[in-house]
Amino acid sequence: MRDRVGISWRPMLATGIVAHLEQIDVVELIAEDFSGARRREMRALRTLAAQVPVVLHGISLGLASASPVPARLLERMARLVDDLRPESWSEHLAFVRADGVEIGHLAAPPRTEATIEGACRNLERARAVVGLRPRLENVATLIDPPGSALDEPSWISRFVADSSCALLLDLHNLCANARNFGFEPLAFLDRIPLERVSVIHVAGGRWVTAGEGEARCQRWLDDHLHRVPDAVYELLATVAARAPGPLTVIVERDGRFPPFAALLAEIEHARHAVRSGRARRDSRLERVA
Repeated sequence: MRDRVGISWRPMLATGIVAHLEQIDVVELIAEDFSGARRREMRALRTLAAQVPVVLHGISLGLASASPVPARLLERMARLVDDLRPESWSEHLAFVRADGVEIGHLAAPPRTEATIEGACRNLERARAVVGLRPRLENVATLIDPPGSALDEPSWISRFVADSSCALLLDLHNLCANARNFGFEPLAFLDRIPLERVSVIHVAGGRWVTAGEGEARCQRWLDDHLHRVPDAVYELLATVAARAPGPLTVIVERDGRFPPFAALLAEIEHARHAVRSGRARRDSRLERVA
């Protein structure tokens, strides 16, 4: 399998995606957008899947919640996987529910032994119902999760060690958390198992102001409404230089869509970053040999 770069499907982008499939290696579908799709929509998706590799991405399961994922949500994902036969599916290492209450937001979980255990249980339940293990994605956060005993790379590494799952590494989420909490993204990459990374998300965001008075502060918001910043492409090249396996990179955009040519340029920029990183890796291996 080779490195690939693609884009997330949005209805506003459908015409551009279908018209430029020769420049797109893979398309990511948001699972919840199609959970109640009509037969006509499903036929269109199956036609798309026959033309280009398709992956599914979930946003509501909250596998890092201590509470079990509701069976109806897993069954809905299982039906969609069965209908579309995607290459893979993914979800977030996010906290979305407790004691039957859904918070309606992908929150970073408290980084504790309990949430590692809960995430492992939910991962196995998802595998049993859907039939395939999901790749799990790191999430962006505006606050450091209260009650945490571990930092983010330690928590992720412990979870991967206990679950043997594959990772979806969102580089914009990593950049956002690094900016918001003052750590180095490269140090983060040093501490997570890059051999488990097979899919990467890249996106854009912006600075926002939160709080008032002495509590007033700036935070970088992962809003998917802006172009991918250079810092994310630089991290992508670094991951490509270090990751041993093939990478699938998805450019995410949720709104404020530019002309489709600009999104194609972002896809090509990501492709160039991966090639640049691979060239660095190959040069290093040649020197060692």
